[in-house]
Amino acid sequence: MSAAARTDNAPAAASDALDKLIALVATDMEAVNATIVERMASDVPMIPALAGHLIQSGGKRLRPILTLAAAGLCNYAGRDHVRLATAVEFIHTATLLHDDVVDNSALRRGRKTAHMIWGNPASVLVGDFLYSRSFQLMVETGSVAILGVLANASAIIAEGEVMQLAAAKNLETTEDTYLKVIESKTAALFAAAAEVGAMAAGADAAKVKALADYGRAIGVAFQLVDDALDYAASADTIGKNAGDDFREGKITLPVILAFARGASDERAFWTRVIADDKQRPEDFDAAVDLIKLRDAIEDTLARAQSYALAAKDALQPFEDGPYKRALSALADFCVERAY
Repeated sequence: MSAAARTDNAPAAASDALDKLIALVATDMEAVNATIVERMASDVPMIPALAGHLIQSGGKRLRPILTLAAAGLCNYAGRDHVRLATAVEFIHTATLLHDDVVDNSALRRGRKTAHMIWGNPASVLVGDFLYSRSFQLMVETGSVAILGVLANASAIIAEGEVMQLAAAKNLETTEDTYLKVIESKTAALFAAAAEVGAMAAGADAAKVKALADYGRAIGVAFQLVDDALDYAASADTIGKNAGDDFREGKITLPVILAFARGASDERAFWTRVIADDKQRPEDFDAAVDLIKLRDAIEDTLARAQSYALAAKDALQPFEDGPYKRALSALADFCVERAY
């Protein structure tokens, strides 16, 4: 989407799209929230306190919503989708707890990160607890196939995080490598979340694949927008400090594009602040200027838009109805929140 195509009411339209989807799954989401509280319970007080600090901090919970919506799209009438949506949220929360330790992040969704309050060891161990709880919930569905999908996604997420760690500060990272990272660390769980909702409903193989493809495309679009917003938004918008990726030396698409297109002095700047990790207080503003100069934010968002369109195309096997329309609008939301 070009700058000329942006409108003042785009954020409102994006919020409306999300609100409609949330309304469709509201009853099921109440059951998920109750299950979250129940399964966070432990005789060790630190566990529910630390996990609850992040889970109750106002995230959109898109991943469990995807599981519930996929089940609804496939006319599911049972209860396993609630267990699976809870498992998906626990997997996501565990990855956030671990990521914040690895990245030494101070802020998550406008609040102090758990490791800043309780310390690194507690955050890692409570993340492990949530992973364990998620697998207990999967087993309760009695489906080895569903367990396989979410177990595989968990392994792929871990691989993606290691890939990102290996690429950190490496300005030779290609766009293809970057896409592999976000397809693993972000899109894999979006894909699995939608896929297991369809599987719980007993949908045919074509529809299960369609929803996995939809979730994967949504996940890539979502991460592309997040990476663009790190150089173009406030902490209120993205739930972390703007510039965190820059300060941590993460190689995201805006940096890859700006470095590839930059003149020699620009490349020298990126080498100093990213590869050599020699940053000055004013460098983030300079980085934003260079990224804008090379149209790196615009082009990152354009790529996100193409994935959003692919997500909507993936819904073609399904008949028109409120769930299909809401999921299609969610694809737009993932991109429009940047505007």
